[in-house]
Amino acid sequence: MSLGRFGQQAKQCWKNQVEYRHLNAFVPLTTCLESTLEDCGKADERHQNGNPLSIIDGQVIAIKDNICTSDQRTTCASAMLQGFHSPFPATVVERLKASGAVVAGKTNLDEFGMGFNSIHGPVKSSWTKSEDSRSVGGSSGGSALAVQTGQCFAALGTDTGGSVRLPAAWTGTVGFKPSYGMVSRWGVVAYANSLDTVGVIARSVEEAKQVYNVIKGYDPRDPTSITSLTRSRIQSHLSRRSTNNHFRIGIPREYLLKELHPSIHNQWSLALQALQRKGHSMHSISLPTTKAALAAYYVLAPAEASSNLAKYDGVRYGNRAPKDRDKSDVLFSSTRGQNFGAEVRRRILLGSYTLSSTAINNYFIRAQKVRRLVQDDFNTVFAMKHPLLEHPKETTSSSSSTKEAVEEENGVDIVITPTSLNLPPLLSSLRDGDDGDPTKQFQEDVYTVPASLAGLPAISVPVPTSGWQQVGLQVMGQYGDDEMVLDAARELEGALLNDAEAGD
Repeated sequence: MSLGRFGQQAKQCWKNQVEYRHLNAFVPLTTCLESTLEDCGKADERHQNGNPLSIIDGQVIAIKDNICTSDQRTTCASAMLQGFHSPFPATVVERLKASGAVVAGKTNLDEFGMGFNSIHGPVKSSWTKSEDSRSVGGSSGGSALAVQTGQCFAALGTDTGGSVRLPAAWTGTVGFKPSYGMVSRWGVVAYANSLDTVGVIARSVEEAKQVYNVIKGYDPRDPTSITSLTRSRIQSHLSRRSTNNHFRIGIPREYLLKELHPSIHNQWSLALQALQRKGHSMHSISLPTTKAALAAYYVLAPAEASSNLAKYDGVRYGNRAPKDRDKSDVLFSSTRGQNFGAEVRRRILLGSYTLSSTAINNYFIRAQKVRRLVQDDFNTVFAMKHPLLEHPKETTSSSSSTKEAVEEENGVDIVITPTSLNLPPLLSSLRDGDDGDPTKQFQEDVYTVPASLAGLPAISVPVPTSGWQQVGLQVMGQYGDDEMVLDAARELEGALLNDAEAGD
């Protein structure tokens, strides 16, 4: 049969899935080409008749394997959930299908979303042709790789502390994390409830925005979803902002770390120069609590994870391990010991300790205070006040150092920083234990964690480079100002493209 536009695109995606199967972007493909082409054919008819369900009607979308689907397994890349079929799909999946999108399959990830390199597979970078591939980042590495290699139009991931933005930076794709609560989490396997956000990975900012506009919206089944009334209040707040074609861009002094890779620092500087040539202004700002943000995150996220994963004991939930050999063991100790990977076990232990009666005040409570200080720092430097705070209080956190952070009284519209500290590492270095220090990779989240702690919208935009050296720049904005972040990212994308063409 003759294929229409979307049918041809779907067939090409399928060919790419077969060609790049060895890169492990998907946890075993279970989608049927015939049914996919049939769905795309219906979408082609709707477009021809002038009544498409949405702008992404007929597009092939991949889903991270910690987002529930009722027609495909949801395993979270863990032996604990091997073979698990959810009785219901996540809200974001329902909305994609209602918009006419076609689900391409479930993508690989770090187990339960806990990791930086998607090495539980492992997912391999397509940028290197040598025997030793480089990491694609994590935990949404499968989603990023699927987009980068043309195995789908776009993909959904989850971002807790940078799990959408880091893989996007290391694969040359766009990774968008919306404001917390803008997209429903119902049907997403929880890692850290107060941080988890469903994000979008796509080839361009515009395509990411198209998918985001479909999946966003209030969901009464999700208690963390922003209500329709509050969304209207946010929009009313945004409408009072004066229009300006040029952005006031903040450059945090604390982000100029000595550990930042020279190539990334250079691309960051060149990108800012390109934006300045387009009329945007640069302003030095200070986000002093940034130095403590990473430590706070690795107290709060494992603490929530230890609580969320307590149900996986092989009795109430999850696969049961063979009978314990040692009768003195706790009933579920063998199940959790065998079915959870090393990184998951490490974070459960860390979280359980920080929530214990002897440590909660020194760790968990202090980390919560740091989180509030991070939010206050951002509220101080942004020109637009936080839309959900009736009377934003003056920060006492970083005292006068933050108040003097902005060079002009109006504050900044957006903040632009690198997405990652380093270039993608070799998978062999990760398998060898990273010099015996399993926490060494924690530092890769240093640039992405602050936006997660504050619940802010953030997007990683790829910087055109030659060879495998993929660099991403991150754009952050005030809470609820997702549209401005996307607009600024599109401006950055255009400035980088113009410079690349001029260089040719």
